[in-house]
Amino acid sequence: MVRISVQTEDFDAGAELTQMRLAHPEVGALVSFVGQVRDLNDGAMVSGMHLEHYPGMTEKALAAIANKAMQRWEFADALVIHRYGDLKPLDQIVLVVVASAHRQTAFAACEFIMDYLKTEAPFWKKESTPEGERWVDAKEVDEAAKNRWNR
Repeated sequence: MVRISVQTEDFDAGAELTQMRLAHPEVGALVSFVGQVRDLNDGAMVSGMHLEHYPGMTEKALAAIANKAMQRWEFADALVIHRYGDLKPLDQIVLVVVASAHRQTAFAACEFIMDYLKTEAPFWKKESTPEGERWVDAKEVDEAAKNRWNR
């Protein structure tokens, strides 16, 4: 089972982990990742970020990424929450949780999902800096992280 949510409102990572843990007494591992807005990127101070997406298309893309992970590893459940709209430094952007019988699978699947989210999810990010607004370009390091799963 995979749950996907694309939303403007913040999430409670602890509550989400507890909900997944209690729903799956058969698992021995929960691995999570929380991404947040940095106040510094590429040498510039960041006062805010605006994330845009295409409703419907985005949810399908996130589900496809999680399902790709499920085809590769056997795990009980996954959750992806991704925010959009106006965010400021320290605001949470993304939560990925994987529940599995064993930690190795949970760690690998969580990392895989995050690596693919950074490169395949249809989100567009615009940062506010003292010099003005700028679109955030894809980074080669993110593409390299995703490509290592193809070996």
